[in-house]
Amino acid sequence: MAISIKSLLFCLVINFILYIKYSHLFSKYQVTGLVVLLLIKVRLVMESIISALPLKAREKWEENKKYFTKLRKKPPKRLDLIVHELHDQEFESTDCLDCANCCKTTSPIFTEKDISRISKHLRMKEHQFIAQYLHRDEDDFMVLNSAPCTFLEADNSCFIYDVRPRACREYPHTDRKKFSQLTELTLKNTEVCPAVYNIVENLKKKIPV
Repeated sequence: MAISIKSLLFCLVINFILYIKYSHLFSKYQVTGLVVLLLIKVRLVMESIISALPLKAREKWEENKKYFTKLRKKPPKRLDLIVHELHDQEFESTDCLDCANCCKTTSPIFTEKDISRISKHLRMKEHQFIAQYLHRDEDDFMVLNSAPCTFLEADNSCFIYDVRPRACREYPHTDRKKFSQLTELTLKNTEVCPAVYNIVENLKKKIPV
C-alpha cells in the first residue's frame, strides 16, 4: 500500500467546504482554531509517514532491487515518460514543505559551482564557506558537516533556496531523463522520500516485469 496523505487532503477539502457553507455558525476565533488544528493534523500525519518510511522501504528493498534489475535489462521505450507522469501525479498532492525529510537526514553533494554560487550569495569567501559548513566524505564528495541541513528553516523552507545546490534542485531525480540509469539512487531514496516510495510502487503496477 502506497504511503499517501491524499485521503487526509480530501478530508481537509471537505472540512473547508463545510466551513464555507456553515461559516455563519462559527466565530472567527473558532474558525482560527479549526484551521490550526487541521494544519497540526497534517503535520502529525506526515511525521507518522516519515517515521514509518525506513521500515516500509526496507521491507520492499529486495523486491524493488529485483524489479529494477529486470527493468534495466530491457527498459521500455516510454520508461522516462511514464516515470515523469507518475512524478507529476505524485507531486500534485505532495508538498515538500510538509516533509523536508531529505533536508533533515541527508546531505546533497556540493559541486565547485555550488560552492562558488552559495558563497557569493552569503557574501563569504569560498574557503570560509567550506571551513564552516562542509567536509569531504569517504567518496571524496563535499557534503554538509551535519544534518539537518544548516540552511533548513523552522518552517521547512530553505534559507538559500534560490541558490541551492544542483543536487537539491534535481531531488528526488524522478523527473530526470534516462531513469534506467538512476535506479540505484531511486532505490536509496525510497528510504528518505515518501514521494519516491509511492512513485516506485505505482511504477511496478504500471510496468510489471
